[in-house]
Amino acid sequence: MSAQVHVPSLFARVGTASALTLAVTSSMLAPGLVSDAEAATAHSTKALKVAASKKGAPYKYGAAGPSRFDCSGLTLYSFKKAGKKLPRTAQQQYNKTRHIAKSQRKRGDLVFFHSGRSVYHVGIYAGAGKIWHSPKSGDVVRLARIWSKSVWYGRVR
Repeated sequence: MSAQVHVPSLFARVGTASALTLAVTSSMLAPGLVSDAEAATAHSTKALKVAASKKGAPYKYGAAGPSRFDCSGLTLYSFKKAGKKLPRTAQQQYNKTRHIAKSQRKRGDLVFFHSGRSVYHVGIYAGAGKIWHSPKSGDVVRLARIWSKSVWYGRVR
């Protein structure tokens, strides 16, 4: 459904546009008109696509791409390609993100696996209870179901 849209005088009259067209146009033309949550979502969506594009890349401890990854190396690489800087380790990444509840998680948020207060693994939430991650030595970057209830969620700012 289309709606008549009035754009501030800074821009030419858009005319009839869908909400999606307006959101995309306004975010490209005037970044200040987009909320922080919407901007975070754009970076997170791109990072998710980057991680998915690395499907099948082998795990290597300490590796951060472009062809081999450990868990935090994959998230660091993916968000760097999306224009966001993250620290190197899963624990440092957790400390740097905005912590959110499970009910607030969105595609592209980070999923941190923990034991007690220590984070030991990270992946990128793909929706439907799944993450893209680089699991362990001998394995490859892949989509997997979240296997534990001991997880925290973080949104990259």
